[in-house]
Amino acid sequence: MTRPLRIAMVAPVATSVPPPLSGSIETMTSLLTEGLVARGHDVTLFATGGSTTRARLHATFAHGYREDPTMWPWELCEVFNLSAAVERAALFDVIHYQSEYYPVSVAFGRLTATPLLQTLHHAPSPGEIAMWSLYRDAPFVAVSRAQAHLMTGLNVVGTVHHGLDPTAFPFRATPDDYLLFLGRFTEGKGVLQAIDIARSVNIPLLLAAKENDYYHEVVAPHVDGTHARWVGEVGHAEKVALLGGARALLYPVQSGEPFGLVLTEAMACGTPVAALDRGAVSELVEDGVTGGVFGSAEALVAGLPRVMALDRSAVRSVAVDRFGADRMVDGYVSVYEAVLRSAGRRSAAVT
Repeated sequence: MTRPLRIAMVAPVATSVPPPLSGSIETMTSLLTEGLVARGHDVTLFATGGSTTRARLHATFAHGYREDPTMWPWELCEVFNLSAAVERAALFDVIHYQSEYYPVSVAFGRLTATPLLQTLHHAPSPGEIAMWSLYRDAPFVAVSRAQAHLMTGLNVVGTVHHGLDPTAFPFRATPDDYLLFLGRFTEGKGVLQAIDIARSVNIPLLLAAKENDYYHEVVAPHVDGTHARWVGEVGHAEKVALLGGARALLYPVQSGEPFGLVLTEAMACGTPVAALDRGAVSELVEDGVTGGVFGSAEALVAGLPRVMALDRSAVRSVAVDRFGADRMVDGYVSVYEAVLRSAGRRSAAVT
């Protein structure tokens, strides 16, 4: 397929695209949208009015529900934003929905002749898969093989890893003397385990995340300002500085995640990752090259010196090669073309 595609990119409306602070889905959506535009595709981004893009922007809402608690229920905001794209389906070759929490888009797919594709951004439960299977023909894209395995029974038409802009994550050859935890404060992220690991090796740990009830009730009592120090939620510039300055990124997740964008971002800065083998970790971190993948916290503590001694230039090189934005854009264009070919075959069969 050589002609430019007409693509409706439907972002979440929690915040702007790209996000002012944290927001991996919005970050990835922005990177994909801009990459498609750079390839010459005709893209309309359905997102909040505060979004910045070279695509055509359609804004049902001026700002996101993360900034405005009166936008409730948030699910209805997502449906209205998606509906705006579906109502204009005849203008597009494909509609691509970025699922913030639930793929509400599956119920719209049979209402339009334009293929409606959904990328899932969380690890689905068996109950969710059973419900979504009512629409077995709805095409999904997985963000990792680990996630695709959880989606058995759905119409998974491709697996595309998230990408990043290497120029936005400059290489840092010589780190400072600290370890880093960067992510949400939840039990599943393993923040308490990260604090214990850092204490075991006697290296200060910086915690970069938005405060919440879990932080105040569970994490804060362990934050002494010396062994563990909270630096708050950070924007992109601060995040890059923290990632590049860390001797290693600690990622002792307790529950498997479908991707882990912070892993690729750390590695792009040259910072190796020390992670527990959960979810997609072993797909993203090459053990002994870009970090260490361990079966337990005890093994991680024992292997951390080896991780911190890795060649940071090699960590950067491998990360850029594997996770550069061009690879992600290539992957999605291939998926779009495959979905359109499949839709063409179905139309011919019906005729």
